[in-house]
Amino acid sequence: GIESQLKSALAPSQLNGIDASLVNTVRPSSEAVVSDFNANDSDGSLWVAHGGQISVYDWNLSHTATVRTHLDYITSVKRVRPEIAAVCSLSGWGLHLYNMANGGRVDSFEWVDPTDVRIYKARVHAIADSEDSIYASYECQHGENCVLRIDKSAMKISSEIGRMMGNSAKNMVPRKLAFLSEMGILVGSSVTSGAFGYSGYIRIWDPRTRDVVWETNEPGSGRSSRFGDSFADVAVDYDRLSLFKLCSKSGDLGVADLRKLGDDPWVYLKEKNLSMRNVGGNGSGNFVICCYRKQAFVGREGELEVWSRTVADEDEGTASEESYRRNYVDKVEDSERGIIKKIEGG
Repeated sequence: GIESQLKSALAPSQLNGIDASLVNTVRPSSEAVVSDFNANDSDGSLWVAHGGQISVYDWNLSHTATVRTHLDYITSVKRVRPEIAAVCSLSGWGLHLYNMANGGRVDSFEWVDPTDVRIYKARVHAIADSEDSIYASYECQHGENCVLRIDKSAMKISSEIGRMMGNSAKNMVPRKLAFLSEMGILVGSSVTSGAFGYSGYIRIWDPRTRDVVWETNEPGSGRSSRFGDSFADVAVDYDRLSLFKLCSKSGDLGVADLRKLGDDPWVYLKEKNLSMRNVGGNGSGNFVICCYRKQAFVGREGELEVWSRTVADEDEGTASEESYRRNYVDKVEDSERGIIKKIEGG
């Protein structure tokens, strides 16, 4: 019974972006280029996909196991049970479950439709899970896509959600999925970029009825107060039941209350510090956003910043323009390490 006492004694304080600093760098011993990872908030472990392998690092970031999959390159990994990892690859098809204890493949799920011969060899782009289900977004070679709901107990596909043709930006496969158990909704989003800028959508489904309960498209919906400044990335704040988006041109951060969504629910956060108001707002480059413990972590190219609520605004239910403040997490040498591709909290 000493392990729980040891964890509590050695565990750092609750993650605060304002005081965060680099603790460790994880480098897998083989095929060291990390393609995806999953930080688990329940036990502090880190599951890292590199090449066709998955390595597990415990709460102390010590290597505990490595499993070789049948895939040559894993693009997404998600822990869906204590010992089970859901993995997929854009160079292969289907969703695959692996047991990290013995390295065996438990099951696999492909999207098939006997009435439509075009549905075959569908690739999985995003994975999310709830207490009883796994959600995965599938896309066929010609663009037809949907989200499949998989029952964890029966290990069978239970329903098909949001089937789309994929012939436009607002019908493309969801690249991000998030399930909010408190509200019972599934949030999907997709963003594409090209010579004419960014475009994408945010869509919310009720998995029980499989209906869309809210959606927005940028550009094209005509409802945004900032038409032409499309979002470059989207994240869900599970603690505050909020949506965050990062604008592609201005670089501004917008927040919307999931309980009060309408035609234009966004509140755009304003920097209180006048000297920092125009810093990082050029809108160019690679944008990433992640919400964790009531904080929004934003990566702009190689720079990492955090937006957090002030103590005075902590108890307020709704966000205002000045309810968050921004601080930089990285030092100058940290920001020069390279482009930030993904952020997760655990």
